[in-house]
Amino acid sequence: MPRRPAGRARGRGIGFAKYKNLACYVAVVAEVAVDRATGMVSVPQTWAAVDSGLIINPDGLTSQIEGGIIQSVSWTLKEEVRFDKDGILARDWASYPILTMPEAPKVEIELINRPNERPLGSGEGSQGPAVAAVANAFANATGKRVRDLPLNPARVKAALA
Repeated sequence: MPRRPAGRARGRGIGFAKYKNLACYVAVVAEVAVDRATGMVSVPQTWAAVDSGLIINPDGLTSQIEGGIIQSVSWTLKEEVRFDKDGILARDWASYPILTMPEAPKVEIELINRPNERPLGSGEGSQGPAVAAVANAFANATGKRVRDLPLNPARVKAALA
């Protein structure tokens, strides 16, 4: 994966974590595209490597990691509970922003099976590194760090101004 200069409309970033300090290790690489005019950020592609010790159910582990990455991208780009003086504005799925299926990234996963180790479990091991990977990819693409989520158009435009 070649490193891309900061300031371009596309970038890649890496995130890595050991889930709950006792479960799987997950590394995620995310690619982002930033539309500077609209402030829209998309994540067309992610890659993940997972070390969960002895893998008992590879399909289940792959699904767990993939679902976690997609959920995390949704949190990172869109999900936000908004308030006004009267309270919560988003009270149902129609008014709460969430990633749609066409917006979901392509996810490629590589499982590292270590049959001589105990199974570590995966839980929600991909969520943290996926957020980090997207945030780092945004910084790689724009040269700017945004420390508040989601990366909605208003925050992105403010960061790029």
